[in-house]
Amino acid sequence: MTQGAEFPPRGTDTGRRTRDDERLQDGRGGVSMDSDDPLTETAVPATVSVVIVDDHGIFRSGLRAALGPVIRVLGEAATVEEAEAVITSTAPDVVLLDVHLPGGRGGGGAEVIHRCAKRGAASRFLALSVSDSAEDVVAVIRAGARGYVTKTISGPEITDAVQRIASGDAVFSPRLAGFVLDAFGTASVAVDDELDRLSARELEVMRLIARGYSYKETAKELFISVKTVETHVSAVLRKLQLSSRHELTRWATERRLL
Repeated sequence: MTQGAEFPPRGTDTGRRTRDDERLQDGRGGVSMDSDDPLTETAVPATVSVVIVDDHGIFRSGLRAALGPVIRVLGEAATVEEAEAVITSTAPDVVLLDVHLPGGRGGGGAEVIHRCAKRGAASRFLALSVSDSAEDVVAVIRAGARGYVTKTISGPEITDAVQRIASGDAVFSPRLAGFVLDAFGTASVAVDDELDRLSARELEVMRLIARGYSYKETAKELFISVKTVETHVSAVLRKLQLSSRHELTRWATERRLL
């Protein structure tokens, strides 16, 4: 054997064979990760634009860093006046809004919502506050916020909440949702012909879904399966002649069930 005979003969396809072996070993079955085959592509979630309104700069920075890549921050504000200006100029999909803010007439987050509404802003508002008092929750929801969560929420949770608010859902931390129901009352349930069409279980499911609970969260709350929740939601939508969760949330809001 001559020196160097251990190397493969010129013209062999060892490089290709080695690369194929690596693909098989890591489970890709010989399909390149950079393949142009459309079947290998994954859907990219739509970006949601937000404005962060909070009078603590450190919290705004931390929140910005915690938001997922599908969230695009258009601006920040620390006062009622700054919030009104940046929201009306940038028109975000969602505003992450603290309920206690300096400036204005002392109305905080609720005042921001009222001011923006008068100027025709179409943004949806998600209250994000350290406060979990019934008074604060009810005030900002009456003003027009679509949800309320506390600052103990995690990065993935707030990202999910923003996306749900942008899609038309209402989102509440579970404990806070009860304040809203208590404040707006449910006395009309017994006499409302539309609600009378629903069974007791369908009514429970409807309330949770309309308040922004996911199917999984609803199932856990009611100790039933996700499949059962799906069945009840389908029945609720059919009986109320609605076509989506968004319509159900709007329907419940109009009847002051949220």
